[in-house]
Amino acid sequence: MADLKLTDVEKTYGGTVNVLNNINLDIKTGELIVFVGPSGCGKSTLLRMIAGLEKITGGTLTIDGDLMNDVPPAQRGIAMVFQSYALYPHMTVRDNMAFALKLAKKSPAEIDEAVNRAAKVLQLDEYLDRLPKALSGGQRQRVAIGRSIVRDPKVYLFDEPLSNLDASLRVATRIEIAQLKESMPNSTMIYVTHDQVEAMTLASRIVVLANKGIAQVGTPLELYETPENEFVAQFIGSPAMNLMSGEVVMSGDVTEVKLDDGSGLIKANIPTTDADRGLKVNVGIRPEDMVVTEGDDYAFRGEVAITEKLGEVTQFYFKPASEGASQVIAKLAGIHNGMRGQVMSMTADPSKVHLFSNGQSLLYR
Repeated sequence: MADLKLTDVEKTYGGTVNVLNNINLDIKTGELIVFVGPSGCGKSTLLRMIAGLEKITGGTLTIDGDLMNDVPPAQRGIAMVFQSYALYPHMTVRDNMAFALKLAKKSPAEIDEAVNRAAKVLQLDEYLDRLPKALSGGQRQRVAIGRSIVRDPKVYLFDEPLSNLDASLRVATRIEIAQLKESMPNSTMIYVTHDQVEAMTLASRIVVLANKGIAQVGTPLELYETPENEFVAQFIGSPAMNLMSGEVVMSGDVTEVKLDDGSGLIKANIPTTDADRGLKVNVGIRPEDMVVTEGDDYAFRGEVAITEKLGEVTQFYFKPASEGASQVIAKLAGIHNGMRGQVMSMTADPSKVHLFSNGQSLLYR
C-alpha cells in the first residue's frame, strides 16, 4: 500500500481563520491511524485535506514520496468512507460496489472479480442482488466500505463511519472493521472518530488533536499510561483522569506530593530533583486506579456524594473539598451499596500516579 507524510501542514480559511497548524505526521504502510479530539478540533478537516476535498494552505502532503498538494482527489489513490452511506437506492449492492470501476472502464471480468472478492471479505455474498433498503444499517455501511475496497486504493479514509448506527450495531461493525484490517495487513487506513472505544480498540496509533495542532501521537496504551499533557490525560479514559493540585515536598526517584485540599501525601514513581521541592503540580490519578485505604495512609479523603452502580463496577463521586475544587471520582470493582454520605480514604499505587506542571507531564521534561 502506501506511506503517507504530512509536513508542517496548515489550514486557513479566508486567509485569516486558522484551524490547523504545524501538523507533522508520518504514517507507515499497514498502520491504522485514528484521529480523535473534541468537536471542532479539525479531525474531519485534516482527513478531507488528505483526500483532496479541502485545499492545503501550508506545508506538504506526500504519498510514497510523491507530492500530493495539487493532485486532484481522483488521482491520489485514496478511497473515502463517509459518515453517511451515500448508496444509490435504485442500484443493487453489486452495482453500488461496481459503480466506480465501471466509470474507470474496467472490464466486466475485472469488475466481477473485484466485487466478489470484496463481498467475501465483508460477508456480503448473499446480499449482492439486494437493494440498500433491504439491508440493515451495519450492512449498508459494509457496502460503503466494499465500494472502497474494490478500487484497491493506496490509502483508506474513514470519516466517523459508525456514528449513524445504534449502540449494538456500532459494536458489531467495529469488530468487523477490526477483522477487515487483519485480513488486509498491508492496507493503510486513517480513521476519524469521537468515540474513545473505537480509537482504543482499532488504532495502531492514535493522533489526539487539540488547539489547532497535535497534542500527542502514540499507541492506545502509550496515551493511556503515559500522557504527555493534561489534555491527553483527561481526554483518553472514561471517566476522565482525576487532577488534584498539590506541592512537591520530597524529591528523588520517588516523588512525594502534599495535596492542597489538606488530604494526605501521595507518592509517584516519577524522578525529581531538589530544585523541584515546592513545585506546584497537578496530581493525576485515573478513577480505576484509586484504591480504598485505612488509617493515615491515604492521598485523598472525601464524602461520597453520588454512586453509580454499573454492575461490574461502582463509580463514586466525592463532594469537592472546597469551592472550585475538581470533583474526584473512584471506580471500584463490584457492587457497593449504602455508601452515599460515607467518608472514604483513597490512595493509588505510585506507578499509577501522574504529575503535571504547567499542563505538561514531568515524565517528558
